Amino acid sequence: MNKSFLTNAIAAVVFGVSYEMPGFFGRNAIMLSSLFALSGALTNWLAVYMLFEKIPGLYGSGIVTLRFDQFKESIRSLIMENFFTKENFVKVTQNALPHTIQPEMVLDKINFDDVFRGLVAVIKNSSFGGMFILFGGEKALTPLREPFKREFERKTAEILRNIDVASILQKETDFETFRSKIAAMVNTTVSELTPQRVKEIVEEIMRAHLGWLVVWGGVFGALIGFISAVFF
Repeated sequence: MNKSFLTNAIAAVVFGVSYEMPGFFGRNAIMLSSLFALSGALTNWLAVYMLFEKIPGLYGSGIVTLRFDQFKESIRSLIMENFFTKENFVKVTQNALPHTIQPEMVLDKINFDDVFRGLVAVIKNSSFGGMFILFGGEKALTPLREPFKREFERKTAEILRNIDVASILQKETDFETFRSKIAAMVNTTVSELTPQRVKEIVEEIMRAHLGWLVVWGGVFGALIGFISAVFF
């Protein structure tokens, strides 16, 4: 079951039951804890939802779709600036090439941590940044680093496999000419990504793990509610 829904449901049921039951010892503490848990979980769920979906009247919502051009540019830059460099060109032209190049041979040279930091920076510097900081900022996304790197590496490999580098190298010996043709092929592939597809790619990488923000929002909300009931 979806952990975001389960967290909100448990908090709502506990609050509803404690509210309807006649007075008993600890009722106020349970009621406040569940209410604060519901508030924290529901707010964090809304924040996660707003990352991917545009909500009319809520400025900054749907940031992934709104900034899809930046995500596409990040993919293009990642491939061109890390894979098709002058150094790599010299290496491959000095050795016999197979008909296709296996992306795994060079993906380990790409710093996917920098790509993840770029994604965080896009969100942080957007209109969604204020809410992003409110819900934990960069630390809240730290658990997503490794899943993001694995998924982004897979997506990058898919793009690289569709580029017939060997056939181009057989015709071209000039690096700039070679690079311009490769850039055209990459641009064509990346330009085919629609806002919806970019959203789906990012969503596949992040949404399941962002569910933990909702869980921890409920946990810390319950803790704050309990402290409020006991000490205030």
